[in-house]
Amino acid sequence: MVVAVASGKGGTGKTMVAVSLALTAAGEEAGLRPLLLDCDVEEPNAGLFLDPEYSLQKETGVLVPEVDDDKCTYCGNCAEVCVWNAIAVAGSKTLVFRDMCHGCASCMYVCPENAITEILHVTGIIEGGPASSVDFARGVMNIGQAMPVPTITSLLKEYLPREQEDLVIIDAPPGTSCPVVEAVSRSDYVVLVTEPTPFGLHDLKAAVDVVVNQLGIRAGVIINRDGIGDMRVEEYCNSENLPILARIPMDRSIAEVLSEGIPLIHGYPEYRKVFLDILNGIRKEISP
Repeated sequence: MVVAVASGKGGTGKTMVAVSLALTAAGEEAGLRPLLLDCDVEEPNAGLFLDPEYSLQKETGVLVPEVDDDKCTYCGNCAEVCVWNAIAVAGSKTLVFRDMCHGCASCMYVCPENAITEILHVTGIIEGGPASSVDFARGVMNIGQAMPVPTITSLLKEYLPREQEDLVIIDAPPGTSCPVVEAVSRSDYVVLVTEPTPFGLHDLKAAVDVVVNQLGIRAGVIINRDGIGDMRVEEYCNSENLPILARIPMDRSIAEVLSEGIPLIHGYPEYRKVFLDILNGIRKEISP
């Protein structure tokens, strides 16, 4: 079972929920050995709550073109086929803009002189290892890189599928763009974390459109910082038949616990039952 935790906007408490689900699954009540994947590769922070020991580390990136100037005739076919404008011919020089390349290899296929080969442009790393009662892995983009998707793809390719894992929790990036789609597309269920504010409602709608309407993945909602704002998030969930899985109140003491790197269910053990009920409910919903 693969459960992704996503949010239309950043700062809603997505990582708090993902870590809580993983640690709850590893508790005595559930008795699982879950795998938590931090796919928020631009700012991975789930490891701060788990203190993992990394036993695996791999470079990841994009295969980008390398031009052999001795073979190149500067015909321009490569530049014409590249929709990303990652390669250009200027006089007697072929220029490659590696950070714009998506690794489609079209330029290599259309080159009549076979002057183009591919080399790995390293954009980040993936690393993983045990973290007490859970297994943990994350992707980390190199500073200055613009495309998170290759790192997310490498992380998922390395760890999914894992037949020995009974449960995989994916901490997805915030938003609704390509990185989110890549992170959640292999999921059986998506937990959407929001807050009862106008911004929270606006971005929840965008997330539901992507996850439920376009990808066709079943989803439920956790309302974090409950008690602020108004009832429009709840009204929207009811209108879209989205189950509200839990409510976590606006409480300064919760924020203080999290700021010290203490997982929610360790600081407030009563929430363990809340997340256990969520896991059991998801399992029942997606079971044939």
